[in-house]
Amino acid sequence: MSDPTIVTCTHERHAAAILDIFNEAIVNSTALYDYRPRPPESMGPWFDAKAKGDFPVIGLEDADGTLLAFCSYGSFRAWPAYKYTVEHSVYVHKDHRGRGLGRVVMEALISAARDRGVHCMIGGIDAANAGSIALHERLGFRHAGTLPQVGFKFGRWLDLSFYQRLLDTPACPVDG
Repeated sequence: MSDPTIVTCTHERHAAAILDIFNEAIVNSTALYDYRPRPPESMGPWFDAKAKGDFPVIGLEDADGTLLAFCSYGSFRAWPAYKYTVEHSVYVHKDHRGRGLGRVVMEALISAARDRGVHCMIGGIDAANAGSIALHERLGFRHAGTLPQVGFKFGRWLDLSFYQRLLDTPACPVDG
């Protein structure tokens, strides 16, 4: 099998595959604190928001063009002083977990963040998600705090842990 290829995801080519990955995570995990699968029409606005914010959507495809994993980021908070901080997410298709694909797409996302002058990347991770926590720690993210019992799903309270990585960008940050 050939090595997977990093791609820039587009609505036309990847929306259905991303939606399938999202919906599997919603239904079967606490990777997303969401209850209901998302409808296909949700993907247009999702991609539009990414384009408007110059937020990358990075995927990993096999030789047949099947999306194996993807990641992206968006605004951390709405106030202007947070302009150098983003909150990211990473998802690996259920049939391809445990193969290091999350690391591959996250390394590409970290590089894209540097290229765009991001200073701080934050991941909100369910505190029981040992795999995602281990991935983030291997990539240099550090635990920045846990909010206990902020989510409720599958009949139990969920703790949300935040992992943070500071980048050496931007070279010359400015106010305003």
